[in-house]
Amino acid sequence: MVASESGEDARRPIVRSLDAVIVGAGFAGLYMLHRMRGLGLSALLVEAGSGVGGTWFWNRYPGARCDVDSLEYSFSFSEELQQQWTWSERFATQPEILKYLNHVADRFDLSRDIILETRAVAAIYDDASGRWQVRTDRGDRLDARYCIMATGCLSEARTPDIPGLASFGGEVYATGQWPHAHPDFTGKRVAVIGTGSSGIQVVPMLARQASHVFVMQRTPNFSIPARNAPTDAARERAWKATYAQKRQAARETTAGILYDYNDTNALSVSETQRTQDFEARWSKGGVNFIRTYCDIMLDKNANDTAADFVRAKIREIVRDPKTAATLSPHDHPIGAKRICVDSDYFATFNRDNVTLVDIRSTPILAATKTGLKTAQASYEIDALVLATGFDAVTGALAKIDIRGRAGVTLAQKWAQGPRSYLGLMSAGFPNFFTITGPGSPSILTNVVVSIEQHVAWIADAIAHLHANGLACMEAKAEAEDAWAEHVSEVASRTLFVQANSWYMGANIPGKPRIFLPYAGGFNAYRLKCEEIVARGYAGFTLRA
Repeated sequence: MVASESGEDARRPIVRSLDAVIVGAGFAGLYMLHRMRGLGLSALLVEAGSGVGGTWFWNRYPGARCDVDSLEYSFSFSEELQQQWTWSERFATQPEILKYLNHVADRFDLSRDIILETRAVAAIYDDASGRWQVRTDRGDRLDARYCIMATGCLSEARTPDIPGLASFGGEVYATGQWPHAHPDFTGKRVAVIGTGSSGIQVVPMLARQASHVFVMQRTPNFSIPARNAPTDAARERAWKATYAQKRQAARETTAGILYDYNDTNALSVSETQRTQDFEARWSKGGVNFIRTYCDIMLDKNANDTAADFVRAKIREIVRDPKTAATLSPHDHPIGAKRICVDSDYFATFNRDNVTLVDIRSTPILAATKTGLKTAQASYEIDALVLATGFDAVTGALAKIDIRGRAGVTLAQKWAQGPRSYLGLMSAGFPNFFTITGPGSPSILTNVVVSIEQHVAWIADAIAHLHANGLACMEAKAEAEDAWAEHVSEVASRTLFVQANSWYMGANIPGKPRIFLPYAGGFNAYRLKCEEIVARGYAGFTLRA
């Protein structure tokens, strides 16, 4: 059942008893629905947007593009699908990824069990019946044995707290909630706040259209050229000839991606050799750069060699020395914040119609009716673009009133920081699953590989319950505590914890500073999950 895309309240509230309710229609939700169907279980997927796609439905800003090779950033569960689908570019754009996900929904007839333009507002566990009561903003009342959150890691866009923002008389757009009808910036003065991945992608595109672009940067970021290109037909044929082997090989890596991994330490080779190696990776493009040496994310001295190389590249590309210096990060190790991939981002600052504004040294004081006022100057603008990131991993879950045993809310339990077992379940919340939840490796990997693993694990667990006449699965508190300690300990061995990043929740005022993903690698995580199953779902309580 699909709601009208008109935005009108054209349907009556749904009252239904189901095996599972799934929230979110991105990669995770679509595959989860497909797997529930395969088990012969009834499931309904609830999606806030007017179409499927998740991240790729909402993030429609100019330049939005994936930073994982298209041949890998795709489903592997259907051999026919991966053989028949053809990607047009090495790094697919948002429209193409969205087209792919719509194709998946149609190909596997998923749409009949998806309700669109419907936001889940509450999920409450009933102790007496052992079932979840899910409520939506359309008045739906859904009763289910299993509640599965596929809400995504980067789905709750963050709006900056700028005094007077409501009084600004121009256009305001958020990259994470971009309008379907693309705005025309021709001849307009545009300010972009934020220079993370979204900002780095959108700025070059706006600069080609707007009369002037003011880039408001608080924190400079490391970025590597994408070197994007049309899909090479010969390479695609070679991949498709051995797709199964390549997918398995990817699952045995730390990132779930077939990077060119190197087991050499950075400081074990000469400076000349390092420069040559970095240059080769820079020329090839992509996040693969961070894998030049195996210790870049473990040893600060090794990391400095990579960071110095990129800073030198910025100075080489950007003609104005002061601008180049402002664009060069010095406050965090390279890779400790999500490393960005760009198409001519740094070169864009050589344009006469682009101005870099350092809002760390001259903060934005307020928005006015005609623009932005900083501690040093006022900027008259016609449009404001907010590329200010997301309340990552937990933000979308926090927007839903989730209550487990005895009415304890997930927000209460996670007040000092999120805790889960494997990123998949949380003690006190029976039959409640989180795909790519806190404590999973998802955001440090090819997220589609992590999603497929998470979904398959959840589906197999539910199948195990049904095959053995069991009705309830719940993480044990001691297993959850041990996993949280392990996640923290592994992170402490890396340089990730040396940055105030969204990996740490540092971009959200008041959010506990806890490293959110598992940094031990997808391969190690997958083996741990398999071991837990082999030990009879160790760390979980299974009840009739």
